[in-house]
Amino acid sequence: MALMPRFAFGADEPTKKLGIALVGLGSYATNQLAPAIKKSKHWYLAGVVTGDPEKGKKWARKYGFPEKNIMGYDDMGRMADMPEIFAIYAVTPNSIHAANCIAGAKAGKHVITEKPMAISVAECDAIISACKAANVRLMVGYRLHYEPHTQEFCRLAREQVFGPFMKISASNAFDMGDPSDPADYNWRVNKKLAGGGPLMDMGVYVIQAVCMAKAEAAPVTVTAKFGEITRPRLFAQVEQSITWTMEFADGAVATCFTSYDTQVSKLMAEATHGWARLEEPAFYYDEPFLTTSQGPVDRPKVIHQVAQLDGMAEEILTGSPSLAPGEMGRRDLAIIEAIYAAANTGQRVSVKA
Repeated sequence: MALMPRFAFGADEPTKKLGIALVGLGSYATNQLAPAIKKSKHWYLAGVVTGDPEKGKKWARKYGFPEKNIMGYDDMGRMADMPEIFAIYAVTPNSIHAANCIAGAKAGKHVITEKPMAISVAECDAIISACKAANVRLMVGYRLHYEPHTQEFCRLAREQVFGPFMKISASNAFDMGDPSDPADYNWRVNKKLAGGGPLMDMGVYVIQAVCMAKAEAAPVTVTAKFGEITRPRLFAQVEQSITWTMEFADGAVATCFTSYDTQVSKLMAEATHGWARLEEPAFYYDEPFLTTSQGPVDRPKVIHQVAQLDGMAEEILTGSPSLAPGEMGRRDLAIIEAIYAAANTGQRVSVKA
């Protein structure tokens, strides 16, 4: 039986919320997730995990949780004795996700992890096993699955409104810039922390979008090529850009691109009887623009992270399937591993999803 919440959302307790602990207090936790938790219907911030106790104390004062609920990465097990913490959200560098998620599961908490789920399929399998053993839910922070315009795009693909999408193109990138001081280099270009370059970050959105266009089917083969490195000091460990193709069992082909050296965010999917396009910013935090061969599509505007967090709370509490389960995160890592293998070898590589 799944772990029960401290509060149930029944008619007699309509205002109670669930406690969540943020694991990692970097930019995304600070600027997107913490404000979203504050605005959400179903959550409140009940604790944090950080390597900086003083930062934790500032967060405790700001968000009103007790200082005893400030934990380090090595003592997350203390959460087992904190019934007020219902779930964790891992927002650390990619290579630390697996340790965070497994620790949260062992403490009996539901687990949300930021994308990518981990840096290898093997790590994904370890997380999934830990959550199953602890009988807790595992979800990946794929916020766009809860965004209304993207949901409409998914419906068009799932119901084959224009027929199956057979020609797809998707790009997602941003210009990281080139800091003058090597000490300022972003963790995203540290292979040990990130697991790779833009493919492990912006490229995850591209993989997600293409799989959405194919009603969540995984590709069967991929080809790939690394782009030129024009800033070798910054991109000494990871790719600066990469292009790849994803080929599907029904003959559909997707051409894909991601980079830390330019600004682009778009998706185009074409079928026999029409097309659908998510225009810039297709994958950023702003409202995407969905246009089809039948005209523009208007859907409610939401704060992505608020919609995601509330949607995940309702999935847990109702026992309904997640829109972004751990198995989806594992699928994406299998695709990423195949893409890197293809780029490194110059060969077409089968996806073992």
